[in-house]
This record gives sequence, structure tokens and C-alpha cells, in this order.
Amino acid sequence: MTTVSKDRLESAAELVYGVFQGTPQYNWPLLSQHAGVEIWVKHENHTPTGAFKVRGGLVYMDNYRRSGNARGVIAATRGNHGQSVAFAASRAGVPATIVVPEGNSVEKNAAMRAFGGELVVHGHDFQESLEYAMQRAEGDGLSMLPSFDEPLVAGVGTYAMEFFTNAPELERVYVPIGLGSGICGVLSARDALGLKTKVYGVVVDTAASYALSFEAGKVVSTNSANTIADGMACRVPVEAAVESICKGVEDVVRITDEDVKHAMRLYYTHTHNVAEGAGAAPLAALLNDREALQGKRAGVILSGGNVDLSLFQSVIAEPDEDAAPH
Repeated sequence: MTTVSKDRLESAAELVYGVFQGTPQYNWPLLSQHAGVEIWVKHENHTPTGAFKVRGGLVYMDNYRRSGNARGVIAATRGNHGQSVAFAASRAGVPATIVVPEGNSVEKNAAMRAFGGELVVHGHDFQESLEYAMQRAEGDGLSMLPSFDEPLVAGVGTYAMEFFTNAPELERVYVPIGLGSGICGVLSARDALGLKTKVYGVVVDTAASYALSFEAGKVVSTNSANTIADGMACRVPVEAAVESICKGVEDVVRITDEDVKHAMRLYYTHTHNVAEGAGAAPLAALLNDREALQGKRAGVILSGGNVDLSLFQSVIAEPDEDAAPH
């Protein structure tokens, strides 16, 4: 189980705020009117890398730099973790190798290179990229930078501290689950602040390993994880994350890719923000629960906005009468 203390979260925040001063949280009237729920959005699409992961990368690389090990790091990713690693490693003066699967986001790949990462394409999905990165780490003497670890949870947990501190008290918060650092950070912040907010994890039904694990109370892997929300395409959960989720969340809910696309369109038409699939997933889950939330106040994590133009164009072009403001 990975739980981060209030002191640790505050220490991580000092590092993060040395680079950027957090992100905003807004209540968008059109979204709230559409759902009949007072919705507060945490805009992690407004970080220097366009996603929440950068916070964890900054904390991790600060620890790495202080350790005196500067040979280099290697990580596997579908994009946002890799951008975080490349961004933070470049600032720390540490070489970073980033392994991505075949057919990965063209624009995320370009961003990782621009942030200073050496990109390697290997494997059909994230899990194969991860296994290859681990082999390279051992063979080349590099430090494997995982997608889930305590410094990463501490770093990304700073967005939850901001959210819970600056938004009105929320009855529910919906959080997307990739490998689990984000939701574990939210749980840590909620508990550190002594709040009663119920936390709901969100997965896509075609990448449901964390929902299955929550239901079983132990790690349950799947043979595939295919979804438009590439940041949530996990088929092998992290045991420490599963333990924290089983202990601290109210439920892990499942949505569909069609739900995700609908939420992406809503974000654009109702707030003019671009949300990637994982970033839109929490809103999709809230909308599915709107009847139980009427008259209440809930929060959603817009975890990132890094979606390829071609994919975004195809999503926006699909007819969706319910997404247009009235």
C-alpha cells in the first residue's frame, strides 16, 4: 500500500512550485447545467507538459539527482509519464531513455523528444514496452523509472492538495486509473486533510484490470487493454496501488470508449478545453452517475490534454446532439 503523509505532500509541493505554480480548478456553468450537478474540474491539462504526471517526475528526479546517480534513467510509457520523465530529467541534467509501444501517439512521441528524451519504439502494448525497458535497464546499467512509486505519488498528490484546498468541499471526486499514482495521490491528500470526500476510480470496460482487482481484493491482470484512453490502457496492475485503492475508494466504475468520446466533446463545447481520453474519463463517469448526484457537488480530474489532432478531429466530428450547449 502507498500512502503519503501531509508533510511529504507539502515537501513535494515546494519542489513542484519551484517550476510552476499549480493548476486552476473551475466550476463551469454549462457543464453543471448539463449534468444537474455542481461540477468542479481540476485542470491538470494546464501543466508544463499538459498532464498531471510532470509533478511526480519532478519529485522523483530531485531524489535521483540527490542520490548522486547520474548515469541515466529509462522508462516505459504511452506518453504522459514519458513527457514527465524527459522534462524532469532534462532539468536535472540526467539522460533519459523512453520506451513506447508501436503505433504510439505521434504527437506525444514528438513532445518526449522535444523535452530531451531518447525515444525507443518496442512492443505491441505498454506491458511489452515495460518489460523491454526493464531488460535495457539491467543490460545498460540504467535506473528503471517506474510509472508507480512513492515519489511519483507524492508529486502528483500535490494536485489533489490544491483541489481539496481551493474548491468547495466535494461529496465525490472521480479519478482516472492508469497504473494508480493519481488516485493514490488523491486518497493520500484526502486523508491528510481529514476530509470525508468519497473517491471513485474510473476505468474503461476494455481495460478493466483495476476494476477487476478492486472487486477481487487482489491483483487481477487481463490479456488485453485497448481503449481510446491510452493513458488508462493497463492490463497488469501494481500491487501497492491495488491495496490502496481497495482500502480507500468507494468504487471503481467502468465506462465505455463512447462515454469517453462524449465527454471529450462536452469539454470542448462547454469549456473550450481539449481533454485526452483519460482526462475526459472522470467526467464520463460522473455523467453516468448524474441521477444519484442531483443537487450535489462533485469533482473531476481532467488529468491531461495530450491527444493527437487526427484523433481529436475524428471525435469532434462524430454527431452528438447531447454535447451541444442549449
